[in-house]
Amino acid sequence: MFTQTLYLIRHTKPDIAPGTCYGQLDIGLTDSFDAEADRVLRWLPSVELILTSPLQRAHRLAEHLAHAQHCELRSDARLMEKHFGIWEGKAWNDIARDEIDAWAADVMGYAPPGGESAQQLMQRVQSLLRDVAQLPQQNIALVAHGGSIRALLATIGGVPLADTLDWDVGYGAVIGVKVSLC
Repeated sequence: MFTQTLYLIRHTKPDIAPGTCYGQLDIGLTDSFDAEADRVLRWLPSVELILTSPLQRAHRLAEHLAHAQHCELRSDARLMEKHFGIWEGKAWNDIARDEIDAWAADVMGYAPPGGESAQQLMQRVQSLLRDVAQLPQQNIALVAHGGSIRALLATIGGVPLADTLDWDVGYGAVIGVKVSLC
């Protein structure tokens, strides 16, 4: 049996107004990045590989960690946040009520116009985990986003993604999970 330890890390605080939908919107980070990134580095054990979302708010943290740990860094779009389509960059309060209601009625299947559904997010995360399971490294960090981390945890834990929506995955969180492969 081969066991991998995965460290799921959420990016640090993004530089965007509260109440804004920003899934795959490529935004920067606040001025507190250095302090937050150093805190993540103190919490993160030694890893052999870091996989990251290509969005700059995750990639910048991954670069910081990889440089400090002298390990390989690879970008993987499957770690990106859920794509909210035309909602991206809008205040949540400015999104049409009927669209929000349609999403609430079908959290897994509804895709905002031009975006993706939670089920599609799950499928890409599951694909990523299948590929990670084939890697020889035992300690791997995945730098991602709240939604993709919940999808990873749901997949690993065998729970429905809808049951993870109220799980708090704070900015700069580091979550360690062991995955055993037969």
